Amino acid sequence: MRRTLPLLAATLLATLPLAAQVGKHPALLEPNVATEAELATVPGFSPAIVKAVVDGRPWLSPTAFDQGLAKAGLGPEQRKAAYARVFVHLNLNATTKEEILLIPGVGAKMQHEFEEYRPYRSLAQFRREIGKYVKPDELARLEGYVFVPMNLNTATDADLQTIPGLGRRMLGEFKEYRPYDTMARFEREIGKYVKPGEVKRLGRYVVVGGR
Repeated sequence: MRRTLPLLAATLLATLPLAAQVGKHPALLEPNVATEAELATVPGFSPAIVKAVVDGRPWLSPTAFDQGLAKAGLGPEQRKAAYARVFVHLNLNATTKEEILLIPGVGAKMQHEFEEYRPYRSLAQFRREIGKYVKPDELARLEGYVFVPMNLNTATDADLQTIPGLGRRMLGEFKEYRPYDTMARFEREIGKYVKPGEVKRLGRYVVVGGR
């Protein structure tokens, strides 16, 4: 079985859409969109912890999520174990050293590599650069924790649909108001359809200008 894992990971990487800008790994849940039943499968997540996660949404950063779990009663080792199954995506171009180190198995050396190649313009760049240091199965795992912000005005449907929880209806709303000149306009227009917290969550994944 061990011999097949690198091959499976390489196959997974090869089949990921090149347009994807939000990493996804089948073993990792996104706490803002995971169901209560899914969250209940996370190590250390009692019914009370699951309720705290759902009630605390939206989680707008790995730091906020970490602090929320600590407040709910999970200790450092419990949180570390949980992050193998659930995590808030970190923005490769803006995240902090401390947030990178929340990723299970990432130490100071890999944290440095994450930062060295900024600014990232795509997940393909992340795969290419970080793939110099780790095997395909580890690269696929790390990719599940990260995203590269995408340009609101030029991102493809495939790009935008990698945003967790973004369905076809909201995809249509994103596109309807193009061209965007500021993020304030994005917040104003998309705020017609969802609550302010959800606008901020969706806004984490996009920029005006750039890629």
